[in-house]
Amino acid sequence: MNAVDQATATQLKNIEQRLGKSLEELAAFVRGSGLAKHGEIRKLLQDSFGLGYGDANTLAHLVQRSDGASQAADQGLDEAEVLDNLYTGPKADLRPIHEALMTAIRGFGVDFEVAPKKGYVSLRRLPAGRLVEQPAGGMCNYKVRLSQAAEVDAELLGWVRAAFDGAG
Repeated sequence: MNAVDQATATQLKNIEQRLGKSLEELAAFVRGSGLAKHGEIRKLLQDSFGLGYGDANTLAHLVQRSDGASQAADQGLDEAEVLDNLYTGPKADLRPIHEALMTAIRGFGVDFEVAPKKGYVSLRRLPAGRLVEQPAGGMCNYKVRLSQAAEVDAELLGWVRAAFDGAG
């Protein structure tokens, strides 16, 4: 199980423990609501159980099996097949852009995971040891433990800068 899948499993286990309901019970509750739209289901879970956006969103995806990874897996698609499906018809001329981007990213010399979805391919950077991804739904996406001033280095400042730039 990769780090992202493990984090999602932990998140779902925490939701079960916090609410005192199994995932099956929560899924039955959602199905019993008659709601079909993802946003409506997410809001129902937030309002009914006090879940945060991230937890409700993950649970809604689980119940609907609407996350891209589940859809791709349900259809038995691997990365190459997802790309073949993505870059057909009017989007066929975008495939060389994808390939050029992937070649450039692979040239970074860093580990990353390619996770095919039904309608796109997700790239996930694997933790470099110090940078630890946090489960979705929390206040922080990543954490870094620091024990001495010398650890405030270019790598750490690069992460902090990327976070600041990404926050607008």
